[in-house]
Amino acid sequence: MKRVLATALALMATINMSVACTAVDLAAADGSVIAGRTMEWALDMKWTLVSQPRGTTLTLTAPKASGLPPVSFTTKYAVVGVSAAIIPGGALLDGQNSEGLSMSGNFLPGFTQYQTVTKDDKAYQSVLTFGSWALGGFASVAELRTALPGMRVWADDTLPTGPTPATLHFVFVDRSGAGIVVEYVGGELKIHDNAAHVLTNAPTYDWHLNNVRNYLSLSTVAVTSQRVGTTNVTELGQGGGLIGLPGDYTPPSRFVRATMLRHNVTQPKDAAEAAQAVGHILNNVDIPLGIAEFKQPDGTLGSDYTQWVVVKDLTNNRLMIADYAHRLNYLTIDLAPLFAQDKPSAKLVDDLPYPQPVAGAEVLAP
Repeated sequence: MKRVLATALALMATINMSVACTAVDLAAADGSVIAGRTMEWALDMKWTLVSQPRGTTLTLTAPKASGLPPVSFTTKYAVVGVSAAIIPGGALLDGQNSEGLSMSGNFLPGFTQYQTVTKDDKAYQSVLTFGSWALGGFASVAELRTALPGMRVWADDTLPTGPTPATLHFVFVDRSGAGIVVEYVGGELKIHDNAAHVLTNAPTYDWHLNNVRNYLSLSTVAVTSQRVGTTNVTELGQGGGLIGLPGDYTPPSRFVRATMLRHNVTQPKDAAEAAQAVGHILNNVDIPLGIAEFKQPDGTLGSDYTQWVVVKDLTNNRLMIADYAHRLNYLTIDLAPLFAQDKPSAKLVDDLPYPQPVAGAEVLAP
């Protein structure tokens, strides 16, 4: 009994690790598709904006114990995304390719168990190359969905994953608006249609969809007044239909909040309006320093916070990005030159040339 209790407590501790990423995608009336995400973390992962040109060679490996040789994979499409440079060789956690396929990797601690690779398998890779393989090799969600069952994805303690195991699930969306969530649970591949167009962290995606059913009474329309005896009691202000919408930063609450906003926001007309709408939705899950704290092993407090945000225009190949220090000054990047170049490049997210404030006299000069 004690062993069972200890195991349960260890699992709960793992689930409640400081992870708080949120991804959302939205289609405009003109068919433009925008995908955005926040990256919350408490540690310096050396987040780096990288470009991986078409024709990049990836080395896909199997666990050493399997005895299987590395396999080379040459990408078909150019990719731009954010990698964790603290991991030797990097690992793409977010990105988009030249064909309009987007990926966001969100942490799924306590529920992720990757696949077993046997000596009879022909296609395999560690989770650290998964993002580059998926974006570099496939033009659409449909193509990727077909390929996934034939690829074994693994992870074990030999992988240099940095300060935490790479327990991830992934959301993909393409410029048609099609989307899937990819998870590895119990050693098996799980592919879910992304009906919510939202992804956060633990638990698994199907659990989050069931949890949304607890909030079906939420409404964008409030009760303006009601008779109480002989008194006409009026509302204090707009927004009363959303009383009960969870406001904390746990993954289930962020999933409900982002889903409610995404499915009730006024549909934007075009890509520019859709990017603004996605930015507003993500503002509702942004975490300032000091708000989502946790006790570290040495007893001191650490804090999860929104280290960076990206808003990806999949239709027009544009990327907006902001780190914590430039949350009000997104850098907008035309990706066409990066997709066209034949050499890789990289720059720390914190060192990107964000727009700088201008003097008021310049703005209002006659």
